[in-house]
Amino acid sequence: MTEQIKTLRDSAAMRWTALLLLALAMFCSYIFMDILSPIKDLMQETRGWDSTAFGTMQGSEVFLNVFVFFLIFAGIILDKMGVRFTAVLSGAVMLIGAIIKWYAVTESFIGSGLDTWFTNHLNYIPVFDELGVSPFYEGMPASAKFAAVGFMIFGCGCEMAGITVSRGIVKWFKGREMALAMGSEMALARLGVATCMIFSPFFAKLGGEVSVSRSVAFGVVLLCIALMMFVVYFFMDKKLDAQTGEAEEKDDPFKISDIGKILSDSGFWIVALLCVLYYSAIFPFQKYAVNMLQCNLTLTEPAADSFWAGSTVTIVQYVIMLVVAAAGFASNFMKNKSKKYGLLAISIIALIIYCYMGFMRQSAESIFAVFPLLAVLITPILGNYVDTKGKAASMLVLGSLLLIACHLTFAFILPLFKGNAVGGIAVAYITILVLGSSFSLVPASLWPSVPKLVDAKVIGSAYALIFWIQNIGLWLFPLLIGKVLDKTNPDVTDPTKFDYTWPLVMLACLGVAALLLGLLLKVIDKKKGLGLEEPNIKD
Repeated sequence: MTEQIKTLRDSAAMRWTALLLLALAMFCSYIFMDILSPIKDLMQETRGWDSTAFGTMQGSEVFLNVFVFFLIFAGIILDKMGVRFTAVLSGAVMLIGAIIKWYAVTESFIGSGLDTWFTNHLNYIPVFDELGVSPFYEGMPASAKFAAVGFMIFGCGCEMAGITVSRGIVKWFKGREMALAMGSEMALARLGVATCMIFSPFFAKLGGEVSVSRSVAFGVVLLCIALMMFVVYFFMDKKLDAQTGEAEEKDDPFKISDIGKILSDSGFWIVALLCVLYYSAIFPFQKYAVNMLQCNLTLTEPAADSFWAGSTVTIVQYVIMLVVAAAGFASNFMKNKSKKYGLLAISIIALIIYCYMGFMRQSAESIFAVFPLLAVLITPILGNYVDTKGKAASMLVLGSLLLIACHLTFAFILPLFKGNAVGGIAVAYITILVLGSSFSLVPASLWPSVPKLVDAKVIGSAYALIFWIQNIGLWLFPLLIGKVLDKTNPDVTDPTKFDYTWPLVMLACLGVAALLLGLLLKVIDKKKGLGLEEPNIKD
């Protein structure tokens, strides 16, 4: 029996178009989020950003969300103004912040009045300096300070976009393929990380002349596209409301009175701490991962006149990456076994070709770009497993174990292969892919568990607080990694010669803490019968 179409939401094509608009906007924002990560070495060489300056600038993305509580304000704006207005507003805010960051790294900024002003000011911020949480410090390059200002603004828009997109998906897919829709949006957004890793260095080195501002300009153009996507979504959403005759669905507002109730709930604290520990070991690591590989792998640039050194290979490798992701993701939803395994085979073959090309290019950026590919492949499998079989708490434990193993491998095993070109890259590929699978295990099991741990009456407020606590880690750990890197490499001036052992051990310790919390959660689940090991879908 065919689906009766009364509104845009009843049309599969229209609701998936709405999802595509939202997902592509988040895809663009994920690219800009890490736009400087694969060119950390170039930032030090061309702009004088040491690891502390780089880490402070990277951590500034969530500074306003954490310390000015903008994340809470974003939830209030969404509640009061609705999905479509907040979507367009978030797109505009992201774009404004991105333009500021772009100008900060251009040649035009050097020697400008802004350069002078930022050199002489913001060296001391009352209260924030005393607390040790200032987003600036004396001696921080002016370009890094101004870029941090832009990144703070971008971060406000990005977090606002994240909660808005989730709310939009609920609005369009409620009672339909919501889990699949959310998984698809997450998968496409994560491909933004791989896209950034491949194209940021490509644009920075385009034409043989290094220009870091070109990479950021690429991100700015994509955020213009993201804003256009939100504008198109605005009109689709408005038409949907006109058809249904309903006002926009809104969440319960964040209430100050909820805080006491939430903070006294042990389940909330376990989830919140698991969230901040796990994500702090992943997202800040992404910002340093390419430089870490440059420091630990023996990479030899291919001959300048070879195919592997040209610009064409970047496009070809990216197309192959899309084949890996698309075929792998689609294979999960094929009922016909021959089609399912056929797509899976195509995905695996394409992944092997991609890895071979990364090896031939001798490029740390394209090596790390495999990070989200396995996640895209297995996220639907894991989500379906939790829905039908359960074992969410066990998945959290497994995800933490994989996280610890990967960071310790990067810290102690990968450096042993220095000088072994093939062995080092093989170890790097395997570890990165396993880390990507760990990245799927925890979110697939963590987020569906929240309603089982927290009182349904305060679930919205609990999510707001969890995201706020998560942002504290996303602010703190890029900064800490940079500081530890500089302290443990005091005389190193070559950005490809850093010893990353201690920053990686620090991240592994986050995994150990997450593992202990995961085990505690299993004990509490068994004692209180929370149902974390039970499937979400009941017969």
